Amino acid sequence: MRQRENFKQNLELMKKIFIVYGHYNDKSFNASIKDTFIQTVKDNGNEVDIVDLYKENFNPVFAGEKPDAVVLDHQKRIEASDVIVLIAPIWNFRMPAILEGWIDKVLSPPWAFRFKKIFGNYGYPIGNLKGKKAIVFCTYGSPQFAIRTFFLNMPTKRLRRGVFNICGISDVIYKRYFAVPFVTDEKRKKFLEDVKKTALKV
Repeated sequence: MRQRENFKQNLELMKKIFIVYGHYNDKSFNASIKDTFIQTVKDNGNEVDIVDLYKENFNPVFAGEKPDAVVLDHQKRIEASDVIVLIAPIWNFRMPAILEGWIDKVLSPPWAFRFKKIFGNYGYPIGNLKGKKAIVFCTYGSPQFAIRTFFLNMPTKRLRRGVFNICGISDVIYKRYFAVPFVTDEKRKKFLEDVKKTALKV
């Protein structure tokens, strides 16, 4: 009886995590983030579902077409998840085009959000993904000072406010690792320890 209760409690605590990974190089630091995060959440009893955009040759081009079988599949898997995780570098103050295209095609209206009209052309978005959590892991080539001071944290604000908040996701954790190509191996180890700590809070 106690074993059955423990099993039920474990199921209730287990989170279903949907990961979207956007880097072409298996030896990149982004790959280390992905592997570290997956191993940690699995060791903690969670379930992982991952989309590797480059390996799956995801087509990021959106030309107004209706969702295809791939997009519908990803949306269904998101519906079954508790947490959405994006892992990618920041290039030109945005994520790689393949992941940006994924956002355009998958986190799209009317599935992810819809607009409620107020009057004329004015309205506001109503998110359909409320209750879910989002985690974003991003790497930068630039130092933190430059991103915060000169570029006003633009990638952070855009993903949080322009993507997840519109979809109804207000619980967003954004982890950034700066100057990755230039820091020491010891610093990268500290970055990965931060990934582990974040994974344990899922």
